[in-house]
Amino acid sequence: MAKVNISLDAELVVEVMVLAGVGSPQDAVEAVVRDYIARSHRTEARVELKDHQRHRPDLRNRDVQEG
Repeated sequence: MAKVNISLDAELVVEVMVLAGVGSPQDAVEAVVRDYIARSHRTEARVELKDHQRHRPDLRNRDVQEG
């Protein structure tokens, strides 16, 4: 995987390290970015499911009857 070097405010990085419980600035920032991406994918999946159910009322009714 390609690498990118960036400059960040030291206080920001230290806060991320503390919140993430990680001792390495690189690992802490990487964990935050990975978490952000994972959350985005989960949100997209939920929105897609709700949108799909909205357009397919037959699926919504089936879920209620089975539940």
